[in-house]
Amino acid sequence: MSSPAESVDDGEHEQVVVRVAAIDIGKRIGKVCTRLPHETKEGRRHTRVWDVPATTGPIIELADHLVCQGVERVVLESTSDYWRPFFYLLEARGLAVWLVNARDVKNVPGRPKTDKLDAVWLAKLAERGMLRPSFVPRPEIRRLRDLTRLRDDLTHERTRHKQRVEKILEDALIKLSTVLSDIFGVSGRAILDALVAGERDPKKLAALAHGRVRATRAELAAALTGQFSDHHAYLVRLLLDQVDDLTRRIDDLTARIDEAIAALPMPDNDENAPPPPGAADNGPPTTGRAAPSGTDLLDRLDEIPGISRHTAQVILAELGTRMAQFPTPGHLASWAKLAPRTIQSGATTRRGKTGKGNPYLRGALGEAASAAARTQTFLGARYRRLVKRRGKLKALVAVARSILIIVWQLLNNPATRYHDLGTDHHTTRINIDRRKRTLLRELAGLGTTQADITAALGATA
Repeated sequence: MSSPAESVDDGEHEQVVVRVAAIDIGKRIGKVCTRLPHETKEGRRHTRVWDVPATTGPIIELADHLVCQGVERVVLESTSDYWRPFFYLLEARGLAVWLVNARDVKNVPGRPKTDKLDAVWLAKLAERGMLRPSFVPRPEIRRLRDLTRLRDDLTHERTRHKQRVEKILEDALIKLSTVLSDIFGVSGRAILDALVAGERDPKKLAALAHGRVRATRAELAAALTGQFSDHHAYLVRLLLDQVDDLTRRIDDLTARIDEAIAALPMPDNDENAPPPPGAADNGPPTTGRAAPSGTDLLDRLDEIPGISRHTAQVILAELGTRMAQFPTPGHLASWAKLAPRTIQSGATTRRGKTGKGNPYLRGALGEAASAAARTQTFLGARYRRLVKRRGKLKALVAVARSILIIVWQLLNNPATRYHDLGTDHHTTRINIDRRKRTLLRELAGLGTTQADITAALGATA
């Protein structure tokens, strides 16, 4: 027997567009295609394709031309960073510009691969509502992103320099990393500076260690006995200077990030916005309340277990301060690739991989999930419940998704504060009768009879 028919509504991005333009992006030029109603033939379309240099003047002229043609939507293929001049200048002219994923606009097989055909194909997909726009944040969020991403890149570069220092120490037979957890801590840095300055006596070097070092002086002296030469000292000095310079630059970027977040313009409260499907302490309605500042958003995100102020800065830079582009928490989790895809064929349904997603956001959420898993909180208890049957990696992804949903709630409603549900949240919601039946089935599976259960209960009474 066939199942009843289902009604599927089109999304806002799936509507048919009458006047559309598409641009196949290149580094030097962009191939522009417009599809408009034919002037003389009713029901027909007119397609026009031409080249536009990827410089400011020609792009502004293109924007004026598209405005005069009454183009309703301009679609750009995401190609490296070459889409930025077209997007920024066309958007500034008032055009509705969409950036779409190159994976969604691949040409059909069996057709020649040319820029002209790609631009025409992109325009046809756009006019039929078969594309989805990518999330491009507002200018102030883009500037904040530049700062946080550069800080992340410099941090990785500093880590590489530190690893090179350890490699040089190994070459010099110095086993400092075996007795110190961090060779760039207070004790490790004092020993490195002394080595560079010319000190070679292992006992004197061991005496520089801080009092809280767990290794004994004898263990330190044994690890510092090697063949550290002036050649090694020269190389380590170069790398230490690089590490110190990167540290100063990272600190400068952090101060600049704090200033940028404090200056963020907050979105106005929308009286018509639907209330969030609150999971945690949504509080009273926000109508009439003053919009929070960027620093206040940081403080509220910092209350989530596992999220530090550094992580909160990255999350704000990647998501922005408003959730209009993500109507529900599910949309945000899907965009961040923290929700597995559903793959159905006939009667078979299986879960696909989550995907890669935004690497900066995924990295920050992964660190937050790892930190939250070690806490005595709701998120920590969730990790410990899942890791038993799903494994470590899937449990961390699940906790990261929970953190992201909490972030959506906090950013979507300015009055919301994080309230931890506690480690016993799931145990207090257990159905007692169902739990009894489960335990009785487990005892029966072990060969326990009803008489044994009655006797055991009588003995413990």
